Amino acid sequence: MREEYFSRMKDIAFKGGKIALELISSGGYFLKSDRTILTKADVEISKLAFSVIDDLLKTPDHMLIDEEDTECAESFDQSHFEDTAFIWAIDPIDGTRSFSNRMPNFGISIGLIKELKPWLGVVYFPMLGELFYSDGKQSFFVQNAYTECEETMLISPIDHQISRQSIFISNDSFFEKFDWNSSDCQLMNPLCAVLSLCWPTIGRGCGAFFGAHIWDFAGSWPIFLSAGLSLRSYQTGNEITQLDAVLFARESKDPWKLKEYYILSSERNFPLLREKIMLKNNIKVRQNASLTTS
Repeated sequence: MREEYFSRMKDIAFKGGKIALELISSGGYFLKSDRTILTKADVEISKLAFSVIDDLLKTPDHMLIDEEDTECAESFDQSHFEDTAFIWAIDPIDGTRSFSNRMPNFGISIGLIKELKPWLGVVYFPMLGELFYSDGKQSFFVQNAYTECEETMLISPIDHQISRQSIFISNDSFFEKFDWNSSDCQLMNPLCAVLSLCWPTIGRGCGAFFGAHIWDFAGSWPIFLSAGLSLRSYQTGNEITQLDAVLFARESKDPWKLKEYYILSSERNFPLLREKIMLKNNIKVRQNASLTTS
């Protein structure tokens, strides 16, 4: 079962990558109701993913959470969510703004959560030729992915020493709400959530500031855990160890979005990074829509 599911995930990534590379120069995109970008590649890769696991979705043991599924938000049901053995979470193109501008920092993310715990994950960056994956036992980083020149590296625990060389990766809305103390660590925004979660696993950055949706972290979740990194709440320091409906903005129009902001880092670096993040105008952190909406 594990090998079969993992094979399907890699198949989605490989074929999805070909679709993305074929369509990246097409120039066509639309704005969704929330003003985010939707491209033809998003739509086609979403269709591909559904077709690859359609037989599984016909059983009560599997459910799919797809960013481009227009009925996804309406399908949020806490009881169903917690009773489903396997939850697939897919982002057909993460970093659509980059993709629509023909930049290489976009990725295809597929995560499979088993009994609410991270299990299998595949994240592919087609233009970079880089693949990150967790097969349920170990995690790996692959350069020149899906070619005869593949180079594979085992991902193992990493604890980046923060220094003047260090880079902390931010999300799109970081500077709308926060200031950053850059005295010994610089900030970078790659416009791609899955990249911000995968790169620190191989030492490209000491961590990331994260606040997004389930499909933005499900694929990379088991991968960054293999690197000894975790998502901890910026406000409380609590780590996300399993899916729980209380993590999400269930009563909003965006119920798969995390209610809080998180820091991806090693346990040692978490307090060091958190103290560098300052709310603009010293406004007290509140868990409300105005703070968490990006």
